[in-house]
Amino acid sequence: MATYNGDLFLNQQLDSILKQLSLEDEIIISDNGSTDNTVSIIENYKDTRIKLLHFTEKNLILNFENALNKASGDVIFLSDQDDIWIEGKVQKYKELLKDNLLVFSNASIFQNNNIESSKLFFNSQRKRTGIFNNLIKVNFLGCTLAFQRRVLEKALPFPKNIPMHDIWIGLIAETMGNTFYIEKPLIFYRRHENVASATGSKSSFSLAKKIKIRIDLLVGLIFRSFK
Repeated sequence: MATYNGDLFLNQQLDSILKQLSLEDEIIISDNGSTDNTVSIIENYKDTRIKLLHFTEKNLILNFENALNKASGDVIFLSDQDDIWIEGKVQKYKELLKDNLLVFSNASIFQNNNIESSKLFFNSQRKRTGIFNNLIKVNFLGCTLAFQRRVLEKALPFPKNIPMHDIWIGLIAETMGNTFYIEKPLIFYRRHENVASATGSKSSFSLAKKIKIRIDLLVGLIFRSFK
C-alpha cells in the first residue's frame, strides 16, 4: 500500500484487509510524507503485521515500488489507501493464484461515502487478459491486482517511463504465463476529490502520446524479457 494524506478513509481500508489476513501475513505501507493523521492512524493499530516505511520523493509509482521492494511474501496484493476489500477476496485470490501468475477483478465504484449507490467499474463482459487487449485499452485495475512473487522479481525495478505501475506489472505477468480476471467485484473502489490516481477518468493524452506510451511499454517488455 502507498499512502499520502489518506486519513479520511484509511481506517476502513485497513480494517477490511486485516480481518482477511493470517498472523503470518504482512501489510507493507510506504508513506509519501503525509501531513495529516495518516501516519498516526497506522501506528495506532499496533499490529505487528503492519510495517510502515517512509518515502520522501513525491512520486506515486516510486512510492509503490518502495513498498514492493520490502514485500517478502510469495503472493503480493496491491492496495489503495481509500477502498474497502469485500469479504472473501483474499481467499478467492489465493485459490486462483495456485494456477495463475496474476489475478485481478472487477470493482464496485462509488463516490465518497455513498457506497449504497456503487456501480460496476467494468460493465461489459469481454476478455480482459492478454498483452494485445491491454495495450489497446488497459484493463488492469491496480487496486485489484495480486500476483506471484516471480512476477514481482521480473517487474522490478520499474522502468522510468511507464505510465503507471499496474499496467507494467500486468503486462510483465502476461509475458510469463496465465493471468485471470474475476468478473465479480471484490473491492469497493472509492472515488473522491483527493484521490491519488486518475483511474476511471477519461484520458487527456493526445493520440501521439498514447502511441508513445505503448511503444515505450513494448520496448520495456522486450528488454525485460532478457532479465
